[in-house]
Amino acid sequence: MTTTNPSQPVLVDGQWITEDTSGVFSSKDPSTLEAIPLSFPVSSWSTCDRVLEAAHRAFQISRNLEPAKIAAFLEDYATRIHEDREELVAIAHRETALPKSPRLMDVELPRTVNQLKVAAQAVRDQSWQMPVIDRKANIRSCYIPLGPVAVFGPNNFPFAFNGISGGDFAAAIAAGNPVIAKANSSHPATSQRFGQLVAKSMQATGMPSGLVQLIYRTSHEDGERLVADPRLGAVGYTGARGAGLQLKAVADRVGKPFYAELSSVNPVVILPGALDQRGDSLVDEYVTSGLMGAGQFCTNPGLLLMVQGPKTDAFIQGVVSKYTQTPAGTLLSESVEKSLVKSLSVLTDAGAQCLTGGSKLLGSRCAVANTVLRITGGQFLKDPHVFQTEAFGNAVLIAVCDSVEQIVRVIESLEGNLTGCIYSDTQGSDDGHYPQVADALQHRVGRLLNDKMPTGVAVSPAMNHGGPYPATSHPGFTAVGIPASMLRFAKLTCYDAVRQSRLPSVLRDTNPTGKTYRCIDGVWTLD
Repeated sequence: MTTTNPSQPVLVDGQWITEDTSGVFSSKDPSTLEAIPLSFPVSSWSTCDRVLEAAHRAFQISRNLEPAKIAAFLEDYATRIHEDREELVAIAHRETALPKSPRLMDVELPRTVNQLKVAAQAVRDQSWQMPVIDRKANIRSCYIPLGPVAVFGPNNFPFAFNGISGGDFAAAIAAGNPVIAKANSSHPATSQRFGQLVAKSMQATGMPSGLVQLIYRTSHEDGERLVADPRLGAVGYTGARGAGLQLKAVADRVGKPFYAELSSVNPVVILPGALDQRGDSLVDEYVTSGLMGAGQFCTNPGLLLMVQGPKTDAFIQGVVSKYTQTPAGTLLSESVEKSLVKSLSVLTDAGAQCLTGGSKLLGSRCAVANTVLRITGGQFLKDPHVFQTEAFGNAVLIAVCDSVEQIVRVIESLEGNLTGCIYSDTQGSDDGHYPQVADALQHRVGRLLNDKMPTGVAVSPAMNHGGPYPATSHPGFTAVGIPASMLRFAKLTCYDAVRQSRLPSVLRDTNPTGKTYRCIDGVWTLD
């Protein structure tokens, strides 16, 4: 049954259309809980089908576009985002309560613009295709576009991870694929504004009309049907673990690549020498990282591992004092608030001691008191599954262990995580312990840090924003770091005895740009 309630249009095949929907929804200002007076559609399957068909047609064009054309589109879009930054920041601030400055205007928006420009440069360079040429056997291979990509954006990064502007979007487009963007329900108007800008960029640079499309929400059934559709090449997903695993199961059944960022507690180990050397400053570092953005980072340091002792107790007291005194930030939505309260209940029911916070704050905003929980290493080892419950938000769990050896056993019981950090004495007193801790930790995380909190994710070609399951659905790929992130949305293709004129330009004898690295007879070269 459909409804004719007025709702915002969706972007389908280059046109903004108002559809008969299976329902509508609105977002709320999390700082006031007031409804934002815009209704957005829950798209029916007929709209999803139209989007898939348009993306399929667009792929017939995009996979053969000259790299310079794709790069020009990405650069034009980046410019429009920069020029529209005041409006984008205002809309995103209202929908997420994230600070206009420095968070949105000075950090996240420039990062988003930079990602698109870096992607454009990778397209022009063409080295991302990893061309390999065996001249004697006349066998050549490279990566080519995979097919339309559905990108599901998260709630906590309305710009840099948005399905229609973020890292997955940039990587998929740069690899030559159309994108079907599924907006996050927490910030649909922000996504809509990006859609308006990207539509202008497509038109200005002569892109196929179905290259980028935008829908806001579907039913669970239609979302699963979308993921399973053979016209779709791959899925990029960042969000809740439960919903992600549901969609992943559907993709797995049909053999569809599904690249998901799902869950991470990001263990931090502070070794005894580091605590002796600079315990007071580490309190400040840890609290700053843990409460940054109200803790709503996928790299938030949610699990702290320490060895018992008087200085550990003093450190914990310092953290508790600062968590108690610091005003709690506003959470992104009522669903984030509800999920955080539920996770804290799971942890305390399992035996975690609540040292401060632990409950929803009264008042007309989405907020939970800054929370510090404490357990022993022995408790963790008895029930590692429960004590790895992700408390997404302004909450941390501190596990006080009997020894460094017990810390290692705790690490060995961990699931996969995005990051893991080790703080050690800079004068070397922890050097005897470091190797065993690092050896255990590096196999549980995608990024190993030393003496640095994990909440910053640099847009660097060397960055791995990934990790073993359930941090992500595949340990060999990254969601941040071009050109590596582009390979998720590409297909390795081999050309055996194919004539020069029929080969992709990157595999012909002449270097297509003079700057493209190619492996020729076992040697990476610009020749």
